[in-house]
Amino acid sequence: MDAVDATVEKLRAQCLSRGALGIQGLARFFRRLDRDKSRSLDSGELQRGLAELGLVLDAAEAEGVCRRWDRDGSGTLDLEEFLRALRPPMSQAREAVIAAAFAKLDRSGDGVVTVDDLRGVYSGRAHPKVRNGEWTEEEVLRRFLDNFDSSEKDGQVGAPGYPCPLHPGVWSPLTAHLPPGHSG
Repeated sequence: MDAVDATVEKLRAQCLSRGALGIQGLARFFRRLDRDKSRSLDSGELQRGLAELGLVLDAAEAEGVCRRWDRDGSGTLDLEEFLRALRPPMSQAREAVIAAAFAKLDRSGDGVVTVDDLRGVYSGRAHPKVRNGEWTEEEVLRRFLDNFDSSEKDGQVGAPGYPCPLHPGVWSPLTAHLPPGHSG
C-alpha cells in the first residue's frame, strides 16, 4: 500500500468515525472542505480539511492525493471524484445483488437504464404526488432515475462495468428509493 492509498484509508476511517456515512454524508463533508464554494477541491483545501480531521499531509502529499483522485485532469477534485475515491470497496455478494437489480431494471438489455426501461418494471400511479395531481407518472420515474444519474442528469444510468459516475456504489441504496406502488 503506497502513501496515497494509506491516506485514503485513513480519511475513509475518519469520515466513518464522524458519521459521514454514505454518499450524502460524504457530500456534506466535501462541501465543508470546499471553502471557496467552487464545487471542487484544490490540494490546499484538501490539505486544510484533512488537517482539521487530524490527518496532516504536507503539500506534496496533498498534491499526490489530488492527482491520484483527479480523473478528468482538471487539477482539482469535483464531488464525483471525491466520492469515487472514498467509496469503500464492495463485497462480491453486494456486487452480485447490484448487478441483479440493474439487470431487472435494464429491460432493453442495452446496458443503460432509462425511463422507458423503468416504465416496464415500475408503475408510479400509486405515488402520493401522482395521486394528488402534482406529478405525472413520467415525473415519478424520472425523479427515481435521477437518484442514480450523474450530475448531468441525462436520463441514462450505465451498468456495472460501464462508465457511470459513482457506479456501482450508487445502486447500493436502490431498494430505499423504490417509488411507492412499484410493480416490480
